[in-house]
Amino acid sequence: MSSYYPRTKDLTRTRKSVTDSPPSSPSYADKNYRHERLSRYDSTGESATDKPLGRTSSYTRREARLASLNKQEQDTTAKDYKKMYTEALQENERLKSRLQDSKQELVKIRSQLEKVAQRQDRMSERSTVLETEKREKQVLEKRVTDMEEEIKVLTELKSDNQRLKDENGALIRVISKLSK
Repeated sequence: MSSYYPRTKDLTRTRKSVTDSPPSSPSYADKNYRHERLSRYDSTGESATDKPLGRTSSYTRREARLASLNKQEQDTTAKDYKKMYTEALQENERLKSRLQDSKQELVKIRSQLEKVAQRQDRMSERSTVLETEKREKQVLEKRVTDMEEEIKVLTELKSDNQRLKDENGALIRVISKLSK
């Protein structure tokens, strides 16, 4: 279409020059204008635009121009799609690597969490073991104190028993002296 505008400008210039200039010396623009007018008509005087074959040359030029523009647009579009595709692939790869990093970090964190949980279990086991040991120790201490008290009672009873034996022996002697 860009070639169309300069041509119309040439036509307007040639028309002015035809009316303004003397008819004796035709200029290059006049010759070009006449040639274009003559080329539009064939020998029969019919317009070339009226016939399908005469129209074909300008039509094919126009179609070729549009096809080349479309091809350029398709190339740029294809390049854009290709560029977008490569960018999408790069973005995908970047996201995949981030995902892998995140998965590795998650595995690390899970292992650390498991270790902490095991430590807490050990600590809780230790604390329960310590508490049971404390309870057992308290029970044993209580038994020891109970046994010590029993020993005291037994020693007192033993001493009382010995005293009673001694008194009984003395009474038996007294009774035997009285009965003689």
